[in-house]
Parts: sequence; C-alpha cells; structure tokens
Amino acid sequence: MANASTPRSQRLWYRTLQNIHLWTGLVLCLPLVLLGITGSILVVEDELRDLTGDRPNLVLPTGPAQPMSAILAAARAAAPSGTQPGFITLPEERGQPATVRLVAARNGEKGGLQGAPQAAPQGPVGALTIDPVSLAVLDRSTPGQVANGGFLRTVHTLHANLLVRDRSGREAVGWLGVAMLALGVSGLVLWWPRPGRWKAAFTVKAGARGARFHRDLHGAVGIWSLLVFLVVSFSGVYLAFPQTLGAGVSALLPARDLRAPVTVQPVRGATPTDVDRAVELARQALPGADLRFVAPPARPDQAYRIGLAPAGHPQGAPMATVFVDPWTDRVVELRDPAAYSAGETVLAWQRPLHAGEGLGPLWKWAVFLSGVLPPLFAVTGTLMWWLKRKARRAKDAERAAALAAAG
Repeated sequence: MANASTPRSQRLWYRTLQNIHLWTGLVLCLPLVLLGITGSILVVEDELRDLTGDRPNLVLPTGPAQPMSAILAAARAAAPSGTQPGFITLPEERGQPATVRLVAARNGEKGGLQGAPQAAPQGPVGALTIDPVSLAVLDRSTPGQVANGGFLRTVHTLHANLLVRDRSGREAVGWLGVAMLALGVSGLVLWWPRPGRWKAAFTVKAGARGARFHRDLHGAVGIWSLLVFLVVSFSGVYLAFPQTLGAGVSALLPARDLRAPVTVQPVRGATPTDVDRAVELARQALPGADLRFVAPPARPDQAYRIGLAPAGHPQGAPMATVFVDPWTDRVVELRDPAAYSAGETVLAWQRPLHAGEGLGPLWKWAVFLSGVLPPLFAVTGTLMWWLKRKARRAKDAERAAALAAAG
C-alpha cells in the first residue's frame, strides 16, 4: 500500500491502479452483479427445481435398461416430423429417465439415423424424456419450450449470453469475465498490506464505521474469496473464448484440442456398425466404466461419440470419451482423463469448476458464494467512493470558507 515515504512514481502507479479498479467496478457494476447472481442460481439449479416442483417426481421401474438401439428406436418413433435423435444422456442412477436431445433431420425427414449416419443436423430443436426400462416417453419439449423454458432457462441464457442469441452475447460475457479477472488481480495488489498489518488485513476492525468499515469488509471478504473468484472468472472466460485461451494454455502446457471431433472415412457399400456394437466396443476400451451418453454420427464422416464414467468417478468431473468408427468397427480414439497431459487436465476441468461440480459439496457452495459476492463488492466499493467523495467535498468547502473569512 502506498504511503508518504513511497517514491512519487510508485504513488502515481498506485493511484492509477486505484482508479482503474474503481471505475471498472463502478461502470460495470450492474452487469457483473447480474452475472454473479445468475451464476449462483445455476449452481443450485437442481435444488431449485426440487424445491419448486419443476422437476417431476417420477416413479419408474428399476429393472435393467433396454439396449441403446431400443432407446434410440423409441426416440425415433416419438420424434416429431423433421427431427431426429442427436444426443442421448443416460441416468446415473436406476429409476431415473434418459434424455434424448432432438435435432433437425436431413431434408426435414423424420427419423434420422437408420442404417447409415445422416447429414449434419442444424442444432437442438427439442427433447424427449424416456424411461430406459419400459421405453415409455415421459415428456416432450417443443422448440418453443426449449427456447422459452421458464425462469431457469431465462437465467441460463442471461448468464451465458445476456439474452443475445448470436455470438456477440457470449463474447460480451467473456469480456465481463476478463473485467472480473482484472478486478480480482488489481484488488489483490491494492489490498497488499504493509509490514505488521497482515493480521488486520484479513479482518474487519471492531467498531469500524463509515468508509473504514466498507474498506475493511471489501478487502477482507475479497482476500478470503479471491482464489475461488479467480478460478470461476478464468473458467468463465475460457468457456466464452475456448480457442483463444486453449491456445494460450497449450503454449505453456502442451494439450490436444479436446473439443475437436473425430472424422472417419466412409466405406461405399458397407453397412455401418449399429449403436449397440459401438457401445460394446467403447465398454471394452474402458472396462468397468458406466455408460453416460451416446452421440450417434450426424454425418457419414463422423464417429460415434460415447461417454463413460470410470468406477468411483466424482459427479460432474470430466469423463472419458470413446470414438468408434462405424465403418471399420473399431475404436479410433480414447480420451481418458486419467491419461491427460497437464494442459489437457486444466482445459477439461474448466467447465466443471465453473459449474461448481466435480470436487464435492464444499466446492459447489464455494462457487455459489462467489456469485453472491459481486453485489457485496459493488455496494461496499460504491459506498467507499461516495463517502470519500463526500468527505473531500466537505473539506474543500471548509477550506474555501476559511479562505473567504481570511480575505
């Protein structure tokens, strides 16, 4: 912290950093608070759905699940005209439904994947909820329901892209994340205590009032929550700019692009591997793992993408992905987090860290609280600025009165 004995150049640098921190916080106060609050809501989305009854309490049979081909066939039969199954998520526990994301079918035809992979879909257009045991369709969501899915869906789109449907909305959120990182790092520099003041810097002084109270609270809460705040902010920036930050991380810690699809070479006249065989091959590649999702090929040059969770896999942590070539009937790539490089591990963990997943309830609630903090920082920072400004104006008025009386 700057003081009277600090060289003038350092004091100027410190005041410049103070002004950057202050005006960044003041100008971006409302959008940053909005991002923080919506992020906290999404961390506890499941609890909110249970509390509000938004998620139906289904009682389903607990017998063995049907083969993936049967689930896929049930989804094709129930899919509205012009749609096809695009991504099947399996339940983590027995007695829970499977979710099938629907995408636009080739040339508007219903059914999609039959014998050979189809042309690329045009994005999600609905979803089905299916009992994997009885194959009963439990719920359908239309394109309109997906786009306007109530309060929590609005919170999702607000947090992800500020309700702006094109790429510019996500980029705006990314730059707000950059601002959060800048506030966190500059706040650490401004907080850094003088020798002998370390203990006091972590607490709020008893009996503190006015600007001193807000400064102590701002600094103490900021330093205790800084690590979580920076991790969540960085991961948010990565999710907005995965290519840019992925390249930056890879430059320091070599890593593959884990988001890249796997392409295959179609074989004319050949019969592609069906989904059950693809799942079998994936299980053989990672024995003992639980099936979590299946993404059938959307184009002839795409592989099956199959997600597996190894035994003891923490909920929300990165899972293994197996790519199966439907034309050669073999696994062409296994992306197993246990074998990731340091850079790949960093990149794979960004989404779970941001969502409060993968590290147990302590991390989840720490991320939840980090989203509640921007309003506190906004209030304490604004009050510090306003009280100091008020005190400075009062002193200027007293000085002007004194000069007038002396004249």
